[in-house]
Amino acid sequence: MTQIPPFSETDARPGAAGRGFGARVRNWFLTGVVVAGPLAVTAYIVWWFVDAIDAAVRGLLPATALPDAYLPFRVPGLGVVFAFLGLTLLGFAATNIAGRSFLLLGEAMLARMPVVRSIYKSLKQIFETLFSQSGQSFRKVGMIEFPARGAWSLVFISSPPGPGVVENLVAGEAYVSVFLPCTPNPTTGFFFYLPAREVVETALTPEAAAKLIMSCGVIQPDPPAVLAALAATKPL
Repeated sequence: MTQIPPFSETDARPGAAGRGFGARVRNWFLTGVVVAGPLAVTAYIVWWFVDAIDAAVRGLLPATALPDAYLPFRVPGLGVVFAFLGLTLLGFAATNIAGRSFLLLGEAMLARMPVVRSIYKSLKQIFETLFSQSGQSFRKVGMIEFPARGAWSLVFISSPPGPGVVENLVAGEAYVSVFLPCTPNPTTGFFFYLPAREVVETALTPEAAAKLIMSCGVIQPDPPAVLAALAATKPL
């Protein structure tokens, strides 16, 4: 049985109490940093984004259309509202027959420009793939053995390879395209065409996998969220 050591005079010295109070102050300070740090960084990023959109949109509007001309202070976020409304109206017009005709006419004009057409076509395919509601790109997270056997890495499963690639792969083998992001910057990485049997699908969401990669494993996925994703993908 563990015995409690007897009280000594060193426990009552001012230095011991001082060290305890200093440790508490340090913990309070670190707690304040943990609480205020994410809020400050988030506020800074949001403010930078809103200010950048405002500066871009305000340059396209006449000064009389801005409320700043009638108010003694600047109204932040107005450019974001105009950008949202403008993009929404553009999308609405593009879905109509007349808007689609103008869009096809503009694309036909861009197709006649040697350098611009390749850039526009590539960017259009990327945007359609990323923002398509029915697309399957980066909707699933998998694991592959990389860079060596027994070492597993997270990958984002993309769309299957196209006909121009399939004809150069092993016949009779099902392939998938995966993107392996680097840590801690997930915008760089490696792109592979791998046999489907070598890719192990997980219940992780792309958001949880991105947090796991960017934090170098510090931020682990929430177990209830993983179970919910697993239940959604494999219903009873």
